[in-house]
Amino acid sequence: MRTKYLQAFAVICILTGVSAFAQDKVLPSSPEQVTLSYAPVVKKTSPAVVNIYTKRVVQKRLSPFMADPMFEKLFGGMGMQGLSREQVESSLGSGVIVEGDGLIITNAHVVKDAQEIVVVLSDRREFDAKVSLSDERSDLAILRVDTKGELLPVAPLKPSEALEVGDIVIAIGNPFGVGQTVTSGIVSALARSTLNINDFNFFIQTDAAINPGNSGGPLVAMDGGVVGINSAIFSKSGGSLGIGFAIPSEMVATVIAAEKGGNHSSVISRTWVGINGQQVTADIAESLNLNRPAGVLITSIHSASPLLKEGMKVGDVVVKINGKEVHDTAELKFRLATMPLGENITLDVLRKGESKSFTTKAIAPPDSPARDATKIEGNNPLKGATFGNINPAVSVELNLAPDAKGVVVLDVASNQSASRLLARGDLLQAVNGMEVKDTKSLKEALNKAAKQNGFALVLERGGQKTQVVIR
Repeated sequence: MRTKYLQAFAVICILTGVSAFAQDKVLPSSPEQVTLSYAPVVKKTSPAVVNIYTKRVVQKRLSPFMADPMFEKLFGGMGMQGLSREQVESSLGSGVIVEGDGLIITNAHVVKDAQEIVVVLSDRREFDAKVSLSDERSDLAILRVDTKGELLPVAPLKPSEALEVGDIVIAIGNPFGVGQTVTSGIVSALARSTLNINDFNFFIQTDAAINPGNSGGPLVAMDGGVVGINSAIFSKSGGSLGIGFAIPSEMVATVIAAEKGGNHSSVISRTWVGINGQQVTADIAESLNLNRPAGVLITSIHSASPLLKEGMKVGDVVVKINGKEVHDTAELKFRLATMPLGENITLDVLRKGESKSFTTKAIAPPDSPARDATKIEGNNPLKGATFGNINPAVSVELNLAPDAKGVVVLDVASNQSASRLLARGDLLQAVNGMEVKDTKSLKEALNKAAKQNGFALVLERGGQKTQVVIR
């Protein structure tokens, strides 16, 4: 009798299972349903995920001894150009279509220096693509394809602010070129800012497996919304170790807005308020009589800052921007960078235990005083370099330190003497003991140096000062 009951129970289970699989799957709408399958989310999003194939031409040395000066002398000074050849390099990545007319988001590093870009949809259709905007500061790029009027499948952006640690997310991309792949995980951390991946260093951390080739693909919430663009992995071996990072969708939205606003250069105008600060540590919090270490202590305010006119002072602690908490300098930078120009910004601060608020308009960094681009000619080691004055716009473009001094290198001609000494973004602070504050004083210093025996230059690159003597 017991055997018959067991057999009957088995039949019921089998029939129930067949009935369940026969039903159409629906998008999960509760935590219980999420445990059943991610297939509805994947079916909804994956058609909008593309594989990106790029080709670029690079110069390859024919010998590892090409950098040796003696080797160059033996070959009559032909150097690297005389004994090198062009080679085509191919690479791959991922992207996501966010607008049906052919607007695709990916990472800037995926398409950097590419001469040819092909995107392949999940249904194997191929399109030639062009870079419409590449923003290296955020590591985001926008590609455009000609759909000839056909609408492509899209995956809509969703605010990453809606995420919580522990939420389930999926990553879709083309790891190692094996084809479109889906991995799942949870949000491990939000506002991760201890990295050095791009200029903003503000990421969503996930344990969804991300590998080479996933770069540029979407990080997707369970309702199918794109909450981030997968950008990097944390691994010495190059494979997934369960730690991946995605650029929040809010930053993606600012890049799209810039492209639609007609910005197709490599520099995007973002909100500037002219303040700099440092994270409030436990020691700082104690010295300021704060309840806990949180916020950003303002250490300097630019003379052109609109907040200076509103009454903000050095020593104020910014704790919120437009009602959202600010925990460190990376978050402050991110909040400002994703604020649309022209909108109101309200900063809540603590000053000697009292709460204050300051409201101003989001403005672009002013290009004042004039940069006065000055190209150096004549018989001197700086020939071929173009210098400019430092102002907020220049500082943002070249990612200069807030306390940068001197004149900055805006450009260097590749076939001139300065190319052996200078790079774009370098600072020149003195010539033969004469301080260089702007392009006017630079010209005066070079005129005097031309009458002397040699040049003694004080240069700064990446925060490191160097003195170069040329005779």
